Amino acid sequence: MRHMCSALVLAVLGAAASAGDAVKLPLVFEENFEKGAERWEPTDVKAWRIADGDKGKVYNQFQTSNYKPPHRSPLNISLVKDLVLTDFVLEAKVQSTGKDVAHRDMCLFFGYQDPAHFYYVHIAKAADDHANQIFIVNDDARKKISITSTKGTPWTDKWHPVKIVRQTESGSIEIYFDEMKTPIMTAQDKTFTWGRVGLGSFDDSGNWDDVKVWGKRK
Repeated sequence: MRHMCSALVLAVLGAAASAGDAVKLPLVFEENFEKGAERWEPTDVKAWRIADGDKGKVYNQFQTSNYKPPHRSPLNISLVKDLVLTDFVLEAKVQSTGKDVAHRDMCLFFGYQDPAHFYYVHIAKAADDHANQIFIVNDDARKKISITSTKGTPWTDKWHPVKIVRQTESGSIEIYFDEMKTPIMTAQDKTFTWGRVGLGSFDDSGNWDDVKVWGKRK
């Protein structure tokens, strides 16, 4: 019985250590946009600007980008320059400014290798096969890879915290919104084990602030 208890304790501790691996990653990027957006690369510079928010500067994607992706995928993308990661945790604050319709959305991008190869999460008011899901773009139109998702994300006009946790060895992808303890979406995929990270929307608009990234550089 003592051996069984010891084994159980070790298993629990091992699981806890595994869950905490992402938290132990070093901080590799931090942005509050008070000094502009020189560290960002958008698909259309004319669709993005630095604007005044309630508590300082924000990164405002205010119109649809003049950008034609090679496959059906989001139009509004702004990537962090010179940051290629394997495992990472990305946290940010986001404010949707689009119309309150079913596909009201904001997106986060990761594993980005080029315009035809990347992952993104589409956080939308209502879920279907093309909304409120995790997607892969792999030299073809975006494909849903979510294992779990919610019926929709409760967008308001207020600011909301979001988070991605990516672990490449297991292929795990977890997306968090507001509550930040239970993922609103999950996926498991090992197609892209490295890439850039970024912010944006499919064809909507919004503000971003307080971006932090912990991760392993490739």
